[in-house]
Amino acid sequence: MTSPGTRADAEAEDLDVEEALALVKENPGPVHRGPAHPDRGGHGTPAPHHPADAHHRATPWPEARATAERAARAAARAARRTPVAVPLDAALGLTLAAPLAALTDLPSFDTSAMDGWALAGPGPWEVRDEGVLAGHAEPAPLTDGEAVRIATGARIPADTTAVLRTEHGRTDERGRLHPTREVGHGQDIRPRGQECRSGDQLLPVGTLATPAVLGLAAAAGYDTLTAVPRPRVDVLVLGDELLTEGLPHDGLIRDALGPMLPPWLRALGAEVRAVRRIGDDARALHRAVTASDADLIVTTGGTAAGPVDHVHPTLRRIGAELLVDGVEVRPGHPMLLARLKDGQHLVGLPGNPLAAVSGLLTLAEPLLRTLAARPAPEPYTLPLRDAVQGHPYDTRLVPVVLRDEGAVPLHYNGPAMLRGVAAADALAVVPPGGARSGQEAELLDLPWAAGGIGVCFT
Repeated sequence: MTSPGTRADAEAEDLDVEEALALVKENPGPVHRGPAHPDRGGHGTPAPHHPADAHHRATPWPEARATAERAARAAARAARRTPVAVPLDAALGLTLAAPLAALTDLPSFDTSAMDGWALAGPGPWEVRDEGVLAGHAEPAPLTDGEAVRIATGARIPADTTAVLRTEHGRTDERGRLHPTREVGHGQDIRPRGQECRSGDQLLPVGTLATPAVLGLAAAAGYDTLTAVPRPRVDVLVLGDELLTEGLPHDGLIRDALGPMLPPWLRALGAEVRAVRRIGDDARALHRAVTASDADLIVTTGGTAAGPVDHVHPTLRRIGAELLVDGVEVRPGHPMLLARLKDGQHLVGLPGNPLAAVSGLLTLAEPLLRTLAARPAPEPYTLPLRDAVQGHPYDTRLVPVVLRDEGAVPLHYNGPAMLRGVAAADALAVVPPGGARSGQEAELLDLPWAAGGIGVCFT
């Protein structure tokens, strides 16, 4: 038997993912407020010599984020991913790919808005012995001078004049009901169709499925929602030095990214299908990358040019197109973005934990957000409470907490440190050269601090 929601999904004028993307409000990406350099794709005074640019030029931070968005739009066009019908209990955080139209009147019958009495005609009223409860069959009609106890949400008896709230009525010694204040016609009755009529459009394509949206869909008769599918992500954790349990010892360290990345990626709208530990094995990395059919592969570490940094050689071997090879941002400079084939990308994160967070928010977030057809967050700024030392020519991303006085920079913000970001609400975008106390800084909210969809800590 076809459920109401499934039937409506089949009958709706569904859009493919690319069309759904086009209907989501186009918001510009965050604006880079630091000084730009003509030899780095901007305008302004010349940049100092960048000694790391001997073999390639890193991409400016705002340009890297824009490149990730463009890559995702191209991938959505290439893949032509079909919207999916998702049960309500699995749809949180997805983007609607079809309008949400009411399948019934809301409410679908006249209901009581309060606990009290349903009344007919002028008082005082004789009160029936039986009451009217929510979820029960239609009650018998009332006659003038008659009242019946009624619960909130219960169906209104035919010929009811008004509902008298419990606190606004009293009974005399003969059991007759009297009002303690004036009763208006239709008082505390929710008439059928007050909120919407069957067929009314409740929400447009591109709406994010929040808890309230799921509640509205259920009330309107849906069992499933037609939504843009989550981008599929495979995570490959590289490094022979990583432990999965216990204390560090003998030059080995705990893997922080394996536990951190999957929930972070889910908060960004992804379906994380696999987390594989590859070690420093070029052949294993090649096999894992070429075997994956995920929309996005995320690797950790191995993005530099050391003896066991196998990401670049692997990408060259498979003929991948490097879209971003290094970003002018600290931490996280050696991050990269590559197109493996139409509809599939790889984001290479640095191995240091805070540098990896920087890579997530710089490259993975705009790519996944665009693939999932989520609207871009509105950029905003707050004053920095304290001065922040900057890099000479790169943007810095610094963990901050948000207080009444503005954004408070946190200590422990080195590339290998997570202590600062674990306490943070956002990352402040600090332009080259640094920022003074009181200076406005752009902020990147962390998913859970911004009420992120799909994040659960229980």
